Parts: sequence; structure tokens; C-alpha cells
Amino acid sequence: MRKLLWAIPGAVVLAWSWSWLAGSTPLAIDANAWSLRRELILVSGIMAFVLMSVIMLLATRPAWLDKPLGGMDRVYRLHKWAGILAISLAAGHWLLDLSGDLLRRFFEKPAKGPHDAFAWAEPLRGFAKDLGEWSVYLLLAMLVLTLWKLVPYRFWRRVHRVMPIVYLALALHALVLFPASLWTQPIGAILALAIAVGAYGSVVSLLGGIGRGRRMHGRIREVRRTGDVLSVRCAIGRGWREAKPGQFAFVTFDAAEGAHPFTIAGVDARQRVLGFEIKALGDYTARLRERLRADMPVRVEGPYGQFDFRQRQAAARQVWVAGGIGVTPFLAWLESLAEDPSAAPHADFHYCVRNRDRDAFVARVESLCARVPSVRLTVHSDDRDPALHARMLCDAGAGEPIEVWFCGPGGFAAALRDGLERLGLGDVRFHQEAFEMRSARTTATAAGTSISGGRSDSACRDRRWCW
Repeated sequence: MRKLLWAIPGAVVLAWSWSWLAGSTPLAIDANAWSLRRELILVSGIMAFVLMSVIMLLATRPAWLDKPLGGMDRVYRLHKWAGILAISLAAGHWLLDLSGDLLRRFFEKPAKGPHDAFAWAEPLRGFAKDLGEWSVYLLLAMLVLTLWKLVPYRFWRRVHRVMPIVYLALALHALVLFPASLWTQPIGAILALAIAVGAYGSVVSLLGGIGRGRRMHGRIREVRRTGDVLSVRCAIGRGWREAKPGQFAFVTFDAAEGAHPFTIAGVDARQRVLGFEIKALGDYTARLRERLRADMPVRVEGPYGQFDFRQRQAAARQVWVAGGIGVTPFLAWLESLAEDPSAAPHADFHYCVRNRDRDAFVARVESLCARVPSVRLTVHSDDRDPALHARMLCDAGAGEPIEVWFCGPGGFAAALRDGLERLGLGDVRFHQEAFEMRSARTTATAAGTSISGGRSDSACRDRRWCW
């Protein structure tokens, strides 16, 4: 993801360099501090805008990127970091524009020549500059609201809805102020493509079209409460799409609250029923326990995700690790394998819980593993067992390639990854979905998927999945 993220501004720099070397930019003619400032303003602005265009496209949840990017969780992670980088570049672009007074103290400003602009754009220059400046203020405010953990999710969601409008304002800013002579250069082609892509994403968002092609409508068939876990079964009518074990969906129980992602914990294709296991991790999921009733309408968008054991390496030893409510995708895996145990891989399954006697899923996991003998279950209970560590994952398979499928708290995943690296194992693949769109908080979820249109709402700290 990092390579892809940095490839975007890298492409802008290469395209600008082409124009510079070809003598198509002012910098190629008069290399001085003012020309350098002008070019830095241009390049930083284009980089920020292209990244904003990518953000607007990714916000539409394009299913065609699900597999190439390794899952919708990676799509949203790219969305998150592209946003942070874009706003940082936009802030730099704005500060460079403000630097004229400081630069004037040290360097004499040359006389202004005619603007390199189309005739239709000239009267709009002042308005476009003001529009860009106020858009940067709004972007910085949105970044603060996104990263500030105390801001309520509902408020953030409403504010975030203006993002397509802010983008379209920036598109006008770019159209008016971009030098006319550069539209025929590679950097002009990049900008034109970015405007087209971003405008498409903005219009889809404004018209409520995000995920429209993957929406399913139905009603809640059953609601069952076990401790702090809410089991919800939804009968789907129009638009049924069968999910693979381990996938997730965006579920709307309340139109005012919007869609939240939940792992699909069970699929009954014959009855067209989807099951979700929802743990009360934050305000939203706590309210669901009181609000959900049988026969209520529900909207499900999906399925999405690539957390699929069938994509495993045939020669690698399989290690499955679940932390607390992160067991949910593994429940879906085991239920599908229980119908045909001969298709199951040999796997070591480590299920980590706070207290196995009070855990809502231990009995169910044990029952399913009994029906799938090739999956060897070990339950690690915090109140009586030592904590799971990296050495436990590889002792039994010394010398073998290992493939770890992980679903649990982010800190737990980082500890296991670091431990495996310290052990010096060369051939280890570590699969972990990465739905964490906002620092230090995760959303109320079924299997820990932690974004809801890009932001989370629960009280869990520095985790994707909570116990």
C-alpha cells in the first residue's frame, strides 16, 4: 500500500519534470527563488488534488478494487492515508502561497507578466483562489475532527458528507488556476484524469449511489442476546448475493445512523439468511442491544473482503489466531467446512479469550472443530493460561513455511508479527484485515471491522478488534 500511495505524488513529480526538462514551465527560463516558489506551489497543489481524487474514488467502495488491493479493508486504509497525505500537501501548498511576504524581504519580486490562463478563466481567478483557501481550512478542520477521539461519530458523519462539495470546489480551483500551456503536457493529462475520476466519485456520493449495486434488502428474522454478544439473523429478499466465509458487509439497521461494517458470521444460502455476531464495544453497538427486534427492516451492502482461507498456500502450514470477537470470520470458515470436512486444511487454531467459562463462543467453536478434525483447537484463557506468543505458532512446524490468518486486537497482531520477525523465520505470511480508519478507536463491529464510511465510534483504544 505504501508503494502505491507514494507512486501517486511520484507520478506527478515525473510529469512535472518532463515539462520542466522540455522547457515548458517558467522555471526552465528564469531559475530564481520566485520561480521556484511558483513551481512548488504548482506541484504541491497538483499532488494534493490527485490524491483527493483518489480519495473520492475509493470512497465509492469500488468492488473491482477489492481483490487487486487485497480486500476492502486495504481500500479504506489507502483512503485514510491518502487523505492524511493530501491534506498535508494542501496545507503545504497554502503555506507556500502565503510565503510571498516573507520571500519579498530577501528577494526582489520580478514584474508580473500576463497570466498563463484561458480567456474564460481570467475573470474567475480571484474567486478560485478564495475558494481554494477556504477549502483548505475545511480540510484541516475535517482532519482534526477525524483524529480527535472525543468527537461523536454522528457529528463527524454529518460533517464528512460535505466532502464531495469541498472536492468540487477544489476542482474548480484547479481548472481556473492551472496554467493553460500545461494542459497539453503529461502533467495536464494527469490533472484532467484526476478531475474526471474525482468528479465521478463526488457525484456518486452526493446522489447516494455508494454501494448501490451491491445492496440487499431484507428483514431481521431473529435477535438473540448472550452476555454482551448480540446474534442477529437477517432474511434477505431483493438483491441476494451469496457471501464467502470470512467476508463482511455494511449493514444499515438505522438510516439515521448509516451503514456499519460487520463480519458475516453465517450464511444459509437456501433460506437466504445472513448471520451477524455483534459485541457491545461502543455506543452504537450498545444501543443495538435495546433497539433491534425481529421483523425490523435491514439493508445489507456487500459482500466484501478477501479474508478467505481458500486462497492459502498449499505447501504452508496453516495457523489461525482469533482474539475475542475476532473469532467471527473463523466461525464462518468452520461452519462451511463442517459441511465437507474432507475439504478442510490442516490448521492449528488458537482462540484467545478473557475467560473461557464466560465466553459466548467457546462451546460453539469446540463443537465445530470436533466436526472438522483437521483443525486442531487450542483455547487460551487469560485467567488461567500463559499469553499466546510467536514461539507457540512455529514450534510445531520448525522449518516449514507458515501462513498465519489473524483476527483480533491490533496490538496483539503487532506483537505476534514482531515476535515472528525476531525468530528469524524467512517464509511467513501474515494475513490480517486492516479496518482501522481512525487512530486509537475502533468501531462497534461483529468481527472487529473498524470503519463506517471511514470512521469509528467505540471506546476501544489502539485496536481493530476488542475482546
